[in-house]
Amino acid sequence: MRLQDKFIELRSKRQGILATNFYNYETLEGVVLAAKLSNQPIILQLTRSSIEYMGLPVAFNLAKSMLEHHKIEGWVHLDHGNSYDLIAECLDIGFDSVMIDASEQSFKDNIRITSKVVKLAEKYGANVEAELGYIAKLGQSKQTCGFTTPEDARAFVDATGVNALAIAIGTAHGFYDKEPKLDLERLSNISKVTDATLVLHGSSGIPENSLKAAISRGITKINLATEIKNIFMKSLKTQLRTTDNIDLREVFPSATDKIVGLVTDKLEIVKNP
Repeated sequence: MRLQDKFIELRSKRQGILATNFYNYETLEGVVLAAKLSNQPIILQLTRSSIEYMGLPVAFNLAKSMLEHHKIEGWVHLDHGNSYDLIAECLDIGFDSVMIDASEQSFKDNIRITSKVVKLAEKYGANVEAELGYIAKLGQSKQTCGFTTPEDARAFVDATGVNALAIAIGTAHGFYDKEPKLDLERLSNISKVTDATLVLHGSSGIPENSLKAAISRGITKINLATEIKNIFMKSLKTQLRTTDNIDLREVFPSATDKIVGLVTDKLEIVKNP
């Protein structure tokens, strides 16, 4: 099933799907094992930096082979793609979905850039995600406000034909200084005026009740990245303080297990909002 068709199915049930970034074999294994244990579909996400770290063929084939080995319904997605060339490379190798992030451009340029990617992806039958509004990235101010408006969302989707849209309703990438307050009323209004799949970036640190409320009001895709890196590295640091064991095959699995627990809990939230 194409990812865009899966989105339609989930939206009809008011359910969500978890989209998790991975960074190496161990973080990927933790995510996939959680999906297997939960019997839930999963979206595996790669950013440019992760692709540069592992290499595009290695990263993509690792994700695909893990899904096939564990018999998991899943898709591979490019997260925050910021160049046409990278997106073309990912589509050529077989990505199911790509994101073009031109959100820092003007509204007009965002439409122009996104439309070009949508046209390219049509040849592959791939899903395309874009971003509209200000969702603070790592290192950017979380105080800046630039929420997505229903009017802009409708105009943007109509003009580009994009399948999925990441919207700004109060989240940010990375850690939060204080608990974020989602503009759920704005989300409801956006959901009413567009048929595009709505995406929540920056879900790490969002309370369970807020995630459930967001799904019930129209969010379908929930992105998770920071918490995965955090729990894996914290677990490793704790172990390395108390052991001289240099066999990473014996040290890494317990950190992977922490990811399994984290992602299992998140999968339960999106399944039963």
